[in-house]
Amino acid sequence: MTPLHEKEYIIFCDESDRRGRYFSNFYGGVRVAASQLSQVESTLRAKKAALGLNSEIKWQKVGADVVERYEHFIREFFDQIAGGRICMRIMFTQNAHVATSLSREQEQESYYLLYYQFLKHGFGFSDMPSHTEPPRVRIYLDEIGDTREQVAKFKGFVLGLADTAHIRRAGGIIMQPDAITEVRSHDHILMQALDTVLGSTTFRLNDKYKEKAPGQRTRGKRTIAKDRLQKFILGEIKRVTDKQFFNIGISTGRSSDQAAAWSDPYLHWKFVPKEFRIEKSHYKT
Repeated sequence: MTPLHEKEYIIFCDESDRRGRYFSNFYGGVRVAASQLSQVESTLRAKKAALGLNSEIKWQKVGADVVERYEHFIREFFDQIAGGRICMRIMFTQNAHVATSLSREQEQESYYLLYYQFLKHGFGFSDMPSHTEPPRVRIYLDEIGDTREQVAKFKGFVLGLADTAHIRRAGGIIMQPDAITEVRSHDHILMQALDTVLGSTTFRLNDKYKEKAPGQRTRGKRTIAKDRLQKFILGEIKRVTDKQFFNIGISTGRSSDQAAAWSDPYLHWKFVPKEFRIEKSHYKT
């Protein structure tokens, strides 16, 4: 196979529902080659403008007045995925799988430890095709909001990815000290699309689509609109993965491609601890 000439990749990341009703620790990310970034962003911005979506696109803003326009925007986003210009990954945990044998420090740092696992394995750098030279990697994180010390410690761990053996064996990556940056989703159209898709996943898996306002017998208009959009997004995932029986509550099976972890357009990963016990009360009834 001819080595790839890409010199840099950018990963945009977002997170949601650290603790949900049934599923928690949602992480999402998209990987795009630097050579493709400008074209992808321009296409998505143009689509957003054409649809008259003047403010930031976010899952929280979905309502009856914008749901159809959000569907058109999301279709364009998944067209970029289907065209091979973006790869998307999502990871989450199931509350019924309770990790055991964790130290007190590990329990306190579990959110960041899981985020690290997502970045380490989610984007397939250990299965990366041959490049003419090790590519640089930049990671844009949505503002985490924790203490400066916690974030700095986490960034230090992530910078160490370039030194892990399984990534070096695949040809290696380069991560400069300033390669990890917290940014505002308002400034990055890809993060807005990511926020919407990730939000739809948490909405479905944690049964938020069933919610009703106190004293009401039926769901509100906003909940109905979000349910419509999450069904549309699920259809788009099925389209780009060619998996018509896709189940968002389990890990996605990879394609037969030898480098599937790298090249598959969309992958969904339910993280299961190596050592865990089952808490049946946390399953859906």
